[in-house]
Amino acid sequence: MFNKLKELLIGKPLPNWEHKHQRLTKKVALAVFSSDALSSVAYATEEILLVLVTAGTAALSYALPIALAIIGLLAILIVSYSQTIKAYPKGGGAYSVSKDNLGTNAGLVAASALMLDYILTVAVSVAAGVAALTSALPALYPERIIIGISVIAFITIMNLKGIKESGTVFAIPTYMFIISFFIMIGIGFWRYFTGTLTPVIIQTQTEALTAISLFLILKAFAAGCTALTGVEAISNGVKAFREPESKNARITLIVMGVILAILFFGITFLIYHMHITPLHDRTIISILAENIFNGRNLMFFLIQGFTMLILMLAANTGFADFPRLCYFLARDKFLPRQFTHLGERLVFSNGIILLGVIASLLIILFKGNVHYLIPLYAVGVFTSFTLSQTGMVVKHFKDKEKNWKISAFINSLGAFVTFIALIIILYAKFVHGAWMIVIMIAILIFMFKKIHSHYTEIAKQLSVKNVVTKKIEPETHLLLVLIPSYNSCAVHALNFAKSLNSKTEALHVNLKQDETDQLLEHWKKNKVKTKLTIIKSPYRKLIEPVSEYIDKLEEQDENLNITVIIPEFVPHKWWHNLLHNQTGWAIKTAIHYRRRTHFINVQYYLKK
Repeated sequence: MFNKLKELLIGKPLPNWEHKHQRLTKKVALAVFSSDALSSVAYATEEILLVLVTAGTAALSYALPIALAIIGLLAILIVSYSQTIKAYPKGGGAYSVSKDNLGTNAGLVAASALMLDYILTVAVSVAAGVAALTSALPALYPERIIIGISVIAFITIMNLKGIKESGTVFAIPTYMFIISFFIMIGIGFWRYFTGTLTPVIIQTQTEALTAISLFLILKAFAAGCTALTGVEAISNGVKAFREPESKNARITLIVMGVILAILFFGITFLIYHMHITPLHDRTIISILAENIFNGRNLMFFLIQGFTMLILMLAANTGFADFPRLCYFLARDKFLPRQFTHLGERLVFSNGIILLGVIASLLIILFKGNVHYLIPLYAVGVFTSFTLSQTGMVVKHFKDKEKNWKISAFINSLGAFVTFIALIIILYAKFVHGAWMIVIMIAILIFMFKKIHSHYTEIAKQLSVKNVVTKKIEPETHLLLVLIPSYNSCAVHALNFAKSLNSKTEALHVNLKQDETDQLLEHWKKNKVKTKLTIIKSPYRKLIEPVSEYIDKLEEQDENLNITVIIPEFVPHKWWHNLLHNQTGWAIKTAIHYRRRTHFINVQYYLKK
């Protein structure tokens, strides 16, 4: 039943040879890896205005220069990451670059920062999409948390279907978003140059709560840098592209950068010249669309609809890259090795499910509010930006490939600018929540190292390189069959044990005297020759008496190894298990950590 349900949700398993056919074309890859960066234009300008407006409406004039500075930083990043893709065609992004060139600690900082950024990408994108929906339909606002979790569940299932299938589905709304915004911006610029672009009437005059200062401008710049989140995604997922992977990834990166710059500049330009100010119950995109298209008509609702979709589907960038990052970490033994396993649909299913669960918890914790989540955003991505570019500088100086000085200069400039931006973001957002990201990065690094040390210690203990041949110590082996009552299941387990070892003993815990009496009667009647030991349990406990008895046996013979035989009957229908005690599981759990005790499950299958 479970397999049928899973097949219905995500499809039939794919064979290994299908892997190459799951690669993405540039058109589909643009939708998969760029939706996060492109969707940020829907809220990046608003984040700038929310900071500036605290100094009064006069401060909003700084919005356009700040946007131009961010676009300049975007250009540097696009060129820098194209160099990264060329140098690391197998992907891995900031983690691989930092680990290879700056050391393991730098790589783990980059990895933990990126992991947090991808988690926040999903939470922020979905929360922003729900905000766009509730702006058009305010009656849905109280249900924003349920809507957000439902969207994450949908995207999780789609990604479990496979990257090609999810990319194809999500490509349509991504391109419709781009087209509709180009139409809106195009009409807006046409009205600007023809003198028909009229300012929006300000509903409420904003009172200045603070003075215009350099810190305020830097804070607004830091808020607007959310427009750059997702720029690194393509460099992390190079292997998802069709061959030639590196070339296709670089082309897609440049196209994404151009589209992002045009949309971000166009929206900020029109909002600035139309004197639009942010409102607590409406997004500035909805205000812009209503005034560009002269009312709440079809185009207005199309803009709102496609904005909502791209914001929600921007989470797909996180789902495309987070599992891949988990793969690289698990490959290097910094995460459980389960994250290296491909699922039935040739995707890293464990990473996808983990991301969906954590992002849903964030939606619940922060009540689906974008402005609560935004202060946590961008810190991680700019940390990875800085480490990645610095790592590339070191690589250029080590390899000294053709034109390496030019490449080193580009990456040096990228490292310097992103480091300055990171300092600004940390300074501006630290007290508003960025401190949590710093703490979480430290916790993740500690976790990575503990996992790595665990795998290292296991490898050391299991290694056969330094094994010294030892004299075989004499040992005895006892099969201890647990007999709850005399029935076919218990007899089957007893016969199984005796076929393996003549030294077999039956053990019964007296929980109810009448059941014990019946067992003794059947034991005598059927002339069972196996030794039967009965333990009294006045407090009706099962695990403790069994453990104490095993302790006693081990004390008597230090060379004794015990294998506990656990008889379990298997019902025909899965739900029948709910009608029976799961004592076998409890016994196995108790035995699991005993050095000289093992267990064997002996199943007895019931007929229909």
